[in-house]
Amino acid sequence: MRLLVAGGAGFIGSNYVRRHLQTHPEDSVRVLDKLTYAGRRENLEGLEAVELVVSDICDRDAAREAVDGCDAIVNFAAESHVDRSIHSPGEFIETDVFGTFVLLEAARDAGIRHLQISTDEVYGSIEEGSFTEASPLDPSSPYSASKAGGDLIVSAFSHTYEAESLIIRASNNYGPRQHPEKLIPLTILNCLAGDPVPVYGDGAQVRNWLFVEDFASAIDIVLEKGEPGEAYNVGGPDELPNIDVVRRVLDLTGRDESLIEHVTDRPGHDRRYSLASGKLEGLGWKAEVTFEEGIERTVDWYRDNEGWWEPLRSGEYRDYYERQYGRALG
Repeated sequence: MRLLVAGGAGFIGSNYVRRHLQTHPEDSVRVLDKLTYAGRRENLEGLEAVELVVSDICDRDAAREAVDGCDAIVNFAAESHVDRSIHSPGEFIETDVFGTFVLLEAARDAGIRHLQISTDEVYGSIEEGSFTEASPLDPSSPYSASKAGGDLIVSAFSHTYEAESLIIRASNNYGPRQHPEKLIPLTILNCLAGDPVPVYGDGAQVRNWLFVEDFASAIDIVLEKGEPGEAYNVGGPDELPNIDVVRRVLDLTGRDESLIEHVTDRPGHDRRYSLASGKLEGLGWKAEVTFEEGIERTVDWYRDNEGWWEPLRSGEYRDYYERQYGRALG
């Protein structure tokens, strides 16, 4: 099989490509990626079975050309950081909604399957229990609203055109090659550098943590066994408040809690996410990596790969960080 992986040079996309080619060595992958600040050629180094096409999923001609000769599309391409969506929502709507439509059109014209990568954030916050695929969409941020819009277009294509389109929604992913704007890599790198670690509000926001390799395995199961028109939730095995995640990283890096710096909470910050994965487990999936194992592996990876992350803690990211947290990196 030849896959088109849109956004395959980003964090989750590149980890998926690596795992897919390890478990399906007979396959090949074409990556379509705009290479924004979060997409990097370095994430695909050493993968000979990957062809990289640098373009925007919103470009219809480029999308049609990229789809040619492929058997399925897996769409990771998205603007994905809530904080950035609050400041620049238009970019999120363009990529996450219109870009999804462009890929759906290309997939429908080619008669191939389209799997949309989505997020638990489209459901909004839940005080207790867990969201199922039947839960209503109730997004809270411009990011989650743009992802919900993309999901609805995917569902509409399946219903209206009988397109081979599906959705998979994941809880918070973490692992190697994640951009340092996100909580876990930000905390790891700040701890390694001895910089203060910003924590929004009281830090009691609860997230359902999913190691990226477990999500990659779920994607392949849905791609192969999922029913067109259906959505599948992928929840991690452990729920922890953000402050507990930060404290565990402090322990693993030999730092103490004096580095924690509570900052003004994000506007409209969802309090808790939780996904029920029973529907996906019915297809044979099960999370294999506990948070304790996954966070140790993640900290070790960043500690051992300074050459990957050091360039990211300069330039645009430093400017973004100072605007967001009111403090410069050391």
